[in-house]
Amino acid sequence: MDTTRFRSRRTANFTESVIREMTRLALQHKAINLAQGFPDFAAPDEIKTAAQQAIAADLNQYAITWGAPPLRQAIARKYRDWYKLDYDPEAEITVCCGATEGMIASLLAVADPGDEVIVFEPFYENYRPDALLAGAESRVVRLRAPDWTFDPVELRRAFSPRTKAIILNSPNNPTGKVFSAGELGQIAELCREFNVLAVTDEIYEHILYDGAAHIPIATLEGMRERTVLVNSMSKTFSVTGWRVGWVLAPPDITSSIRKVHDFLTVGAAAPLQYAGATALKAGREYYEHLSRDYAVRRDILLGALERAGFRCFRPRGAYYIMCDISDFGLGDDIAFTRHMIERVGVAPVPGSSFFADPADGAHIVRFCFPKRIETLQAAAERLAKL
Repeated sequence: MDTTRFRSRRTANFTESVIREMTRLALQHKAINLAQGFPDFAAPDEIKTAAQQAIAADLNQYAITWGAPPLRQAIARKYRDWYKLDYDPEAEITVCCGATEGMIASLLAVADPGDEVIVFEPFYENYRPDALLAGAESRVVRLRAPDWTFDPVELRRAFSPRTKAIILNSPNNPTGKVFSAGELGQIAELCREFNVLAVTDEIYEHILYDGAAHIPIATLEGMRERTVLVNSMSKTFSVTGWRVGWVLAPPDITSSIRKVHDFLTVGAAAPLQYAGATALKAGREYYEHLSRDYAVRRDILLGALERAGFRCFRPRGAYYIMCDISDFGLGDDIAFTRHMIERVGVAPVPGSSFFADPADGAHIVRFCFPKRIETLQAAAERLAKL
């Protein structure tokens, strides 16, 4: 039977997540997985205990659809303390099933067919499918190595009367770029001029190096009312499997996001939301320690990659390293990645998965380093085979 008629046009060109595919190949070939960005070390004991206590206290039924009150209140306190941003827990904060759901729920809530969404490239692989599912078209603006800067003229050309939103991920996956105050100011100016929303993925906000600082674009003049801020517990607290995230937005936009969220997932796991409220009580020393620990891991992997012959782009945030593979002569990024997994025993991600035109990323691969020191040292030994 021909089943093609049962596939929707909006998903006809979707491919499987390349990142998740690399994880499966790494398992198959017993390679060290430096492809998918999840820690192989334990989450903090305090929040694991809080989750266990919430389950034992029978907080196991539906929370309020848009989030358990203690978590929403904790989120509001954190943004007030860190960024002097005041969000009303009752009207401006929505708890979602991770930042992934937060992003698609936001785009479904604000975008209509025929709208355009601007995406910086290289991009996290979910953004363009999210826009497509919302019926919007993507307009790509290139970030150029080695500093992953954008051309202000190219950025302005991307804005039009059809532009509904620009997606901003800082610190950035996959490049490790942290957008500067000046760059954010240019983006904000265009958002105000063209009446465009900034939909921001700030999931790596506390993973910063070399004096870099995270600035939420919502703190800039005129941007509080036109920013949809997406974040989650996953990376900051090493709980990528918990799927607890949140979206901050003005009340009218939040109302739309909550409706989409309700029909997508109803709500995030209740006991884990209560544990999240405990996690967000962490003091500044926790976040400082997080950055220091990741800086050590970054430098171990950077050194190993450079000794193996990679040309690396030094990240200032997040936990990924982009590398140029042109000097190896082992084919494009797909062939190189398969060689790495099958022959070397280390799994990266092909760079083409981060570009609208795969050819633009054919000379690049991405490694991640949220791993135990011994895992990174084992990877360094295998990389020496190159």
